[in-house]
Amino acid sequence: MKILLADDHTLFREGLKYVLKELDTHVDVLEAGDSLTAINLARDYADLDLALLDLNMPGMDGFQALVSFREQCPSLPVVMLSASESRHDAQKALDLGASGFISKSASGQIMLSALRLVLSGGVYLPLMMLEQNHGAGNAFSSSDSPANLTERQLDVLLLLAQGKPNKIIARELGITEGTVKIHMAAIFRALHASNRTEAVIASQKYSFSALTPF
Repeated sequence: MKILLADDHTLFREGLKYVLKELDTHVDVLEAGDSLTAINLARDYADLDLALLDLNMPGMDGFQALVSFREQCPSLPVVMLSASESRHDAQKALDLGASGFISKSASGQIMLSALRLVLSGGVYLPLMMLEQNHGAGNAFSSSDSPANLTERQLDVLLLLAQGKPNKIIARELGITEGTVKIHMAAIFRALHASNRTEAVIASQKYSFSALTPF
């Protein structure tokens, strides 16, 4: 697996490389300290599996770099990294074609789950994009909840939105993977979705209260 990591902070790159090594047995990480170098590397290495771009780098900002990546490597999944937890920035990145937006404050587990989702063809939506309010609780507000979803199914949907695979969802909720799949089928039907990504995107019109901060 070959990953391009573009960030102007050397210490951050060094730390993230250790996390990325857990994605596969053999992970080759190409590094860039600015956007222009990252774009040139993407042009030179057509076999890249994933690109990670910092939102704020010298040369050009991450949004401009993202547009260049989408034009130059339309099939390469690009994930934006940022110290910002701005919902506006996350939405703009996704609108420009990013496959995900991850806060630099995210835990290694969330980072890995998000990147695995992207590598499998999905789109990672950070929890901040699903938070319409900040009340207590662990699911949608009752008045805005999708029809026919139980509280447990809403719990599953919230963890799904964090990019967590079925095995992790099952462990965190204390249920079996088979039960998770049953809940997922019900979620897909209620949201008229055919896969995880469509379900998360469809759920944005409802109100989440976060289980945990992102």
